[in-house]
Amino acid sequence: MKRVLSEEVDQGENKVLPLSAVRSGSEVTLVSIEGGRGVRLKLVGMGLGAGMRITVLNARGSGPCVVIAGNRRLALGRGMAKKILVREETGS
Repeated sequence: MKRVLSEEVDQGENKVLPLSAVRSGSEVTLVSIEGGRGVRLKLVGMGLGAGMRITVLNARGSGPCVVIAGNRRLALGRGMAKKILVREETGS
């Protein structure tokens, strides 16, 4: 499994970065979930999966990362948010 060593990974035009590094108010697409089986199962159980569009309500500062995914509002801890890689969509 590929480890992410920096805040951003170049994927062509758009950057892939951890959910915890995204600005509040951004719309992103979930690219992958880095971490063990338990983390992936927990997030899938919460309704998150690759390709899903996510609206970030609050991801910076202290406290949980709050997102809207589908028709659900989710609060994710910082550690879990760092394991969710997303792509910010530009100019769509």
